[in-house]
Amino acid sequence: MSTFRGLPAHILLVHFIVVLAPATAVLAIVCALWPTARRHFTWLVVLLAAATALLTPLTTEAGEWLEQRTQATALLNAHTALGDTMVYFSLGLLVAAALLAFIHLRENRNRPLAPALHWAVVGIVVIAAVATSAQVYRIGDSGARSAWEDKVAATSTP
Repeated sequence: MSTFRGLPAHILLVHFIVVLAPATAVLAIVCALWPTARRHFTWLVVLLAAATALLTPLTTEAGEWLEQRTQATALLNAHTALGDTMVYFSLGLLVAAALLAFIHLRENRNRPLAPALHWAVVGIVVIAAVATSAQVYRIGDSGARSAWEDKVAATSTP
């Protein structure tokens, strides 16, 4: 899908990633650190992480379609290069969610992980979540600059 109702699909899909990835990341951290949240929201984190992982390649493919129809600039090339990395961050977040589910299942069976292993998983979840959110910011910032920097600079007055 390259367009939706006349708009480039990338412009629409990117909003899902911009909201979904950081929201999933925050919820994953909460579940990693707070057992009560983990009992209630682990499967939601897994579902949201899977949705993010599925939407990411659709968004980047739609972005590549749009890139081929847009004048190439250094800013656009930087955005494209950063955007191509998002799939790794989305998959990392999905792995972190799977690790949360593993902890959750073990706790439900009264077989909690050894404390060192538990905290290692918490660390992995936090790192994956923070890295994913930071990368979404970096990609979004580069995309906004690519789309708007020359237009705003051309119309601004001193």
